[in-house]
Amino acid sequence: MKLDPSLAQGKLLRRYKRFLADVELMSGEIITIHCPNTGSMKNCWEENTPCWFSDSGNPKRKYRHTLEITTTPEGALAGVNTSRANQLVEEAITTGVVVELQGYDSLRREVKYGEENSRIDFLLSGDAGDCYVEVKNVTLAEGARGLFPDAVSARGTKHLRELQKLAESGVRAVLLYCVQHSQIETVEAAAEIDPAYAAALAQATAAGMEIVAYRAELGAGEIRLSEPVPFVG
Repeated sequence: MKLDPSLAQGKLLRRYKRFLADVELMSGEIITIHCPNTGSMKNCWEENTPCWFSDSGNPKRKYRHTLEITTTPEGALAGVNTSRANQLVEEAITTGVVVELQGYDSLRREVKYGEENSRIDFLLSGDAGDCYVEVKNVTLAEGARGLFPDAVSARGTKHLRELQKLAESGVRAVLLYCVQHSQIETVEAAAEIDPAYAAALAQATAAGMEIVAYRAELGAGEIRLSEPVPFVG
């Protein structure tokens, strides 16, 4: 995903009220920008460290800039704009990077499905049938271990129940972890943070749901999925 214009660099001073962050520009000016992440952002940012943000170019927006990449306490980079994950995955599917999801003729976004009023991120269709793909953004790292979720996620557990039902009915169901963190080498369920999610993940996998994980290369001018990451379960 080419970024035009490229992301601007600043210094992340603080994140507060969940969706706001104060950033010091290279000029020394301090601005308040939008933080597009509903999670805890645990371990993926630190005060007074480099960050990168986008500019909508819309002066009518209350907060025209958006936080995109942060620096972790260990010096790694984390992509904290969760809305980027679906864009990255769609590009990676259509360009053949995600080899596990090739061979389909069409891709539809946000399709209603299931018994719990859910929407699947991507519905792939082709001669071989349908494939339901749910995308989750991974930014929590402990060493080289990537963990999801970074906070209790009732919504994530609901999606697993829906995917499990699909798999049990013989429909292909795939959970794809989009790893936006330069330090992560493996992905696993954050059982200590959300044991219910971890249990639901194990049940869905046993029912036939597939798990795929891909790492993103993070840069000011481009962000893209590049290579698979092993899932440990």
